[in-house]
Amino acid sequence: MSVLHLVNASPFESAALSRCLARAGEGDAVLLLENGVYGALPGRRFSDAVAQAAARLDIRVLAPDLDARGLCASSLLQTLGQVDYDGFVELAARHELSLTWT
Repeated sequence: MSVLHLVNASPFESAALSRCLARAGEGDAVLLLENGVYGALPGRRFSDAVAQAAARLDIRVLAPDLDARGLCASSLLQTLGQVDYDGFVELAARHELSLTWT
């Protein structure tokens, strides 16, 4: 059973991203949204863990939340994809469960 993991907390303020990556399994997807998009930035203490997890997980970033924080696609880890709201809905429909990490 695949799970869509939603991470909405900044990795600078919460261990949600680390906990999520430790628990997510093969076939799962991770969507970074709200302040969770900061988890997609390179050169941070959590960047290596995110990049390694992207090799086994489908990790995406919600593009409108990037825009709302003044971030652009070129400032993200290159292994991560982006989705808009329609893509968010498609991810949710593709996975049997969703789990929010805060």
